[in-house]
Amino acid sequence: MARGASACLLLSALLVACEGKQADRGQAQARTPIVTIGADQAVSPVPAWRPPAIEVTDANATALRKRAEAALRAGELYEGADPAATAIPLYLALRRHAPDDARIGRGVDDAVRALLEQGRAALDGIDDEPQELHRAHEIAAVARVAAPSDARVEAFLDKLDRADEAAQANRLGEAALNADRVGEKGEAGGAIAYFHEALERRPGDARARQGLAAAESALIRRAEAAATADDYDGAANWLAEAARVRPGFPTVMDARERIAMQRAMRVNGLRDAGIAELATPTPSGLRRARERLAQLLRIAAPGDPTVLELRTRIETAAHYGLFRPGQAFTDALAGGGRGPQLVVVPHGAFRMGGPDTDPDAGDEERPLRTIRFDRGIAISRTEITVAEFRRFVNATHYRARSTRRGYSTIYDERSGNFVRAGNVDWQSDYVGRPAADNMPVLHVSARDAARYAEWLSAQTGQRYRLPSEAEFEYVLRAGNAARYPWGDGAPPLRAGNFTGAIDKSPSGRRWTNAFRGYGDGAWGPAPVGSYLANRWGVHDMAGNVSEWVDDCWHGNFRRAPRDGRPWVNPGCRNQVIRGGSWASSPAHTRSSWRQGTDVNNTNARVGFRVVREI
Repeated sequence: MARGASACLLLSALLVACEGKQADRGQAQARTPIVTIGADQAVSPVPAWRPPAIEVTDANATALRKRAEAALRAGELYEGADPAATAIPLYLALRRHAPDDARIGRGVDDAVRALLEQGRAALDGIDDEPQELHRAHEIAAVARVAAPSDARVEAFLDKLDRADEAAQANRLGEAALNADRVGEKGEAGGAIAYFHEALERRPGDARARQGLAAAESALIRRAEAAATADDYDGAANWLAEAARVRPGFPTVMDARERIAMQRAMRVNGLRDAGIAELATPTPSGLRRARERLAQLLRIAAPGDPTVLELRTRIETAAHYGLFRPGQAFTDALAGGGRGPQLVVVPHGAFRMGGPDTDPDAGDEERPLRTIRFDRGIAISRTEITVAEFRRFVNATHYRARSTRRGYSTIYDERSGNFVRAGNVDWQSDYVGRPAADNMPVLHVSARDAARYAEWLSAQTGQRYRLPSEAEFEYVLRAGNAARYPWGDGAPPLRAGNFTGAIDKSPSGRRWTNAFRGYGDGAWGPAPVGSYLANRWGVHDMAGNVSEWVDDCWHGNFRRAPRDGRPWVNPGCRNQVIRGGSWASSPAHTRSSWRQGTDVNNTNARVGFRVVREI
């Protein structure tokens, strides 16, 4: 019995010391408490109970016994306006007077039983009213005097000790929580460990359960703070710790969903901000978009498709501006109507020139070199047509070279040769007759083609020009490194307008040097786009008509630009034509074939197309 009393006194002393240390720490940190420890939650020391002095004589014993029985029935055990009139003091005095009186002995036993029932009710009521612990101590003090050797009292005192230990552990846990020592990962001296200790001492303790809920909330707040700082890995770790505090409760799941929603909103916001920066893909806009991507990579979950989307858009903008590879478009002309249809070809690299294994490749196609295009270009899907060139001429009153000099070179069906003929200009077809609007424009010089591109630039506000020689071969090959754009050997069906052995002129002529077994149904140029496009959506790069490019003629590639720019010398008199025509031999239809000719030359085999920088 002395064990219980000394334990309570020692516990009370520890409480005062621990609470004082925690209070000092809390003041030093000047933190707002997570939980509040009220005055009614601390157990004040309970003094030893002393029964009031009651004189019992043979004359008043019966009256006092009746009064004790009435007080017991009324539940007045030891408290009241007159403690001397309550059951336990009366029975104790009567027992001292008549220790062998069985009736008085039963009265004492009944009074102790009633007292312990009140004590147990007080312990059970601690969850709703913490002050009940103090009342339980008062009852314990009375029980020690009333029945010091009663096993029931011993059991009650043991239960009271466990309640005291739980209350002490709760207070230590609350103080630790206020000092931000939550005790994750089983940290000793942390709030979680104290609250678990309280539950071990007193299973189901509401205060300990509330403490664990508060500890869980503290860890969730850490997770939310980490998420606010874009540290979602840290947030996940804090949530994992929080989930261990109260397994099975939905609180952490709800927090995880909130943080996941916050993360999704943050991720989508960065993606949208990055895309907004790409609305005008200037170097500064690309830089800012990449900064958004770097932030996105730090906070998005692995495999998040949003990252891939923004990265793809940035790469696309870096290489294609506001366009995408394979996109077809036209630009509006200031004078009305639309410019030629363009298609965006992908950026990349290729080997330019003729390899040593190609017997038809000369020194002019060497040395073989790698050209890389870091940015895509838009190239006209077909050769420029008669109708498109006419719009330029009508708008500017431009006089093409063949118009000014009054002649050009045409194909003569009677002789099968190319001959000079008068009254032939860009409005004429390959034999000198009026050309249909959808035919590739012929009889234009390199300078005529350049003037058309300059007009397009002025009309659209974009930069149009002739393709460089490297650009032309890159688009012609479209990723194919073989001898011809389609591979090796004869062209596949409807690959283009080439010299096919099956083709026949209006008078019955056939080619003497042609692709065996191939026929395209045309003798002379065909309307643009009549044959299949290559894999990048561009028509007639290797056939129909050869085309002017922007480079001056050089006998080899030894000092040519490595970045695909045109190789231009001011005032050069000879310029390059690329791509086979309807009248080119198989050797001149190869992907690497090139030829230089006078910039003023016009004939029935050469036209042009344009590129537009993006």
